[in-house]
Amino acid sequence: MASFGSSDATKPNVDPELQDFLMAENERARLSAQIHEFTDICWDKCVEKPSNKLDSRTETCLANCVNRFVDTSLLITQRFAQSLQKSQGM
Repeated sequence: MASFGSSDATKPNVDPELQDFLMAENERARLSAQIHEFTDICWDKCVEKPSNKLDSRTETCLANCVNRFVDTSLLITQRFAQSLQKSQGM
């Protein structure tokens, strides 16, 4: 049994599987927040007035905006994976 003064009391034992799960959930929450942010940005940038149908200009703008979001998300994911690999290698 650890005493109150030991360093074990300040560092609780956390299951590595739980840590991985929490890290993954945190990343999902960040991605969801990014999706909402980019949805707002693309909507404000591309949709001048809502209607029943999208005109070709609006559709093209939204497609380009979403493509940039996907490109950015992939880059962020790749960088995160690289930093994770580096931290696990140390």
